[in-house]
Amino acid sequence: MLNAVDKVLLKAVADLQDLPTGAFNIRKNGAGVERKTTPNINILTKTDKPGIDIIVKPFTKGESVHIPVILSESGLNDVVYNTFDIGEGSDVVIVAGCGIHNEGHERAQHDGIHDFIVRKGARMKYVEKHYGEGEGTGKKILNPKTIIEVEEGGVAELEMVQIKGVDTTKRDTEVVLHKNARLIVVERLLTNEDQVAESIINVDLQGEDSTAQIVSRSVAQNTSKQVFHLNMRGRNQCRGHIQCDSIIMHQAHVSSIPEITAFHSDAQLIHEAAIGKINSEQLTKLMSMGLTETEAEEKILQGFLK
Repeated sequence: MLNAVDKVLLKAVADLQDLPTGAFNIRKNGAGVERKTTPNINILTKTDKPGIDIIVKPFTKGESVHIPVILSESGLNDVVYNTFDIGEGSDVVIVAGCGIHNEGHERAQHDGIHDFIVRKGARMKYVEKHYGEGEGTGKKILNPKTIIEVEEGGVAELEMVQIKGVDTTKRDTEVVLHKNARLIVVERLLTNEDQVAESIINVDLQGEDSTAQIVSRSVAQNTSKQVFHLNMRGRNQCRGHIQCDSIIMHQAHVSSIPEITAFHSDAQLIHEAAIGKINSEQLTKLMSMGLTETEAEEKILQGFLK
């Protein structure tokens, strides 16, 4: 049974106000609480470790799978292993994400290990949002690990967002692209107070004419720390682009370490990285329109992370 706190968390991480249509599996405090499958999308409980297998039949179009996780018990360390098989020629949306409400003094932690195979010609959009709240002193910790293999002609689109309230995170993403496969990654991340975030994305462009684009945007406030390792390796005729932009405020610390490596003379790889403060001209313009400095900063940051 979902209570009021659960519904707030589900709204934040999966934009759900009620149970979703289509397939879903909702995990709360280390156990499944609600599940639904469809004729085209099956969800099975793993028998060797905690987690589920999500199997999408070939040529499934226009369906979605919601698999949010919520934690509301202080002192809980939840580890889950989920495996996704996205059938040939299918086109689906997967909405994951985790929300933690911690009112206690012990840490609450979720480590989600997601392993994907995107079959030939399939297209998958994966949305993962992280959110923390609660007045307790216990830390809210989220450590996602995402492993993706995209077969010939497949497309994987990732939207990975840290909304707010996560004290510590280590985000680890590994992607292998085969012939004509495509990857699009949009990462948005906010830290404040003394929060710490590390994001590692490794992309291996193995197939001929594979392409990858990574756009990472972040805002670091107060004394928070962020480290980004965005790596791309071109092993064939391929194209890749990394763009990493950060706004730094107060006494925060941001380190951006993009790396591109070519193992083929026809690999075209580009990286761009920028760290800076809020644009003063934008700030002045908004304040001249009647906004306070705080309101103007908030509006600029919302637009930057949108």
